[in-house]
Amino acid sequence: MRLPKPGTIQVVPSILSADFARLADEIAVIESAGVAMVHLDVMDGHFVPNITIGPPVVAKLRQHSTLVFDSHLMISDPAEYAEHFAKAGADHVTFHIEAANKPEELIEELHRLGCSAGICLNPETPVKAIEPVASLCDMILVMTVHPGFGGQEFMPEAAEKIARVREIVGPDVRIEVDGGIDPQTTPTVVRYGADTLVAGNAIFGKPDRIAAIEAIRAAAG
Repeated sequence: MRLPKPGTIQVVPSILSADFARLADEIAVIESAGVAMVHLDVMDGHFVPNITIGPPVVAKLRQHSTLVFDSHLMISDPAEYAEHFAKAGADHVTFHIEAANKPEELIEELHRLGCSAGICLNPETPVKAIEPVASLCDMILVMTVHPGFGGQEFMPEAAEKIARVREIVGPDVRIEVDGGIDPQTTPTVVRYGADTLVAGNAIFGKPDRIAAIEAIRAAAG
């Protein structure tokens, strides 16, 4: 599966806040809401202070869903594991600029593996860090919280970087935003130029997942 066309607003539920004992069921519910993508939060307990899932879980989930698997590698050595996630069924792989020694080579490798590629920057990381490779990516991810745990408060100053990223990549690269996204913060990030809205607690923390998705869509305008 491929990323949706750039410029179309996409709400992308993040499984970090889902019920891990019922992941296949949780994904089925959001798929019924008409989302195109699901955000898979991969953490290694080293790059970020949390541990979540690896390729075996992705492979099992792949058997139950046709959604685009948007795999966010919050790990110290993304180059070492990129192929494992591609073979497990990831459609898109985002890695952190802070963890990549040779980001251009990793982007090329992901494309060779049949995945679209993305690069992510943490709240403290300046946009200039990704400028050399931004145009090679299919999607840029701007973190508006510190990666590692769901339910954090949105960081407005980090969101401002979205506008600069949009200036750099133009209209043909998706810009994803992750962290504190809900109906209140959505208008701000969309105004800056984000078109891919990752939401975890704002969806899976609500009893009605479908209504929560619709509320974010409505807020995006």
